[in-house]
Amino acid sequence: MNKLQAMEVFVQVVDTGSFTRAAEMLSMPKASVSTMVQALETALAAKLLHRTTRLVTVTSDGAAYYERCIRILSDVRDAEESLSRTRLNPSGRLRVDTPTGFSSEILVPALPAFFERYPDIRLELGSTDRPVDLIEEGVDCAVRGGPLFDTSLIARRVGVINFVTAASPDYLARFGVPQHPNDLLQHRCVNYFSAKNGKVYDWDFNRGSERIEVPLPGLIALNDSNAYVQAGLAGLGVIQMTDYLLLRHMQEGRMVQLLPDWASNPLPIHVVYPQNRHLSAKVRAFVEWVSELLANHPQMRLGARPAFAQEAQAA
Repeated sequence: MNKLQAMEVFVQVVDTGSFTRAAEMLSMPKASVSTMVQALETALAAKLLHRTTRLVTVTSDGAAYYERCIRILSDVRDAEESLSRTRLNPSGRLRVDTPTGFSSEILVPALPAFFERYPDIRLELGSTDRPVDLIEEGVDCAVRGGPLFDTSLIARRVGVINFVTAASPDYLARFGVPQHPNDLLQHRCVNYFSAKNGKVYDWDFNRGSERIEVPLPGLIALNDSNAYVQAGLAGLGVIQMTDYLLLRHMQEGRMVQLLPDWASNPLPIHVVYPQNRHLSAKVRAFVEWVSELLANHPQMRLGARPAFAQEAQAA
């Protein structure tokens, strides 16, 4: 038995909670995964997993062994990388997940520079506004906006998201221009709901010491940022969206900023990855590259003010 390979198989089974999913992630037959774990238990004279027809859970001995395996495998990878050119030339498959709007407007247009720097990385980019389970879905790292609630992830804050309230010229010609956030109660608003729990988000506004947070009426609610912007462009109502997704439409006259004296609470942007995973050279390369990308972005670097507030001040 290859002990290191058996450890990797065991760790994958624990992470995914399934022999089937572990086999898929490792591109191995399920029977081979099961056989390797059984051989490991025999060699250790200890039961590592509880198995039922529907669920695989770790025993107390298995949990202790799992932690040791994580450290051992991490040390082995460190040793291998220290004796190779991997750190200088990261390579291999890298699975990343990002929000849809961030992917289309920020990340994908910048990828030629990424591949010029790291030509041996094969990137698999998932774009969704749903918070994926990194372990279960085999994702190496993810870009996430907003507060973080998963304490099992290591997070690096790399930027900030600012919001702007806007509507199309056609909508404003039909329904008028709101002068105060409370005026929106008499308007049609396009709402955004969580892809995780279906909750419709309230709208928030700040001006000096004034704070307003209200649910607003709307004909439609969406959970995809690109579709949300398109709803605003189509004149379905007032929207509140990230400034980097609206800037081009504002500059070209397809959207008009509303309530310029009022701001919405900015949200942090993090790159996250599992804490029980070795930070491989390719993940480290991506994290550093995204940090650099946003540090040079006028709207998303840490401490950046909303783009339209900057333009108004300059004018």
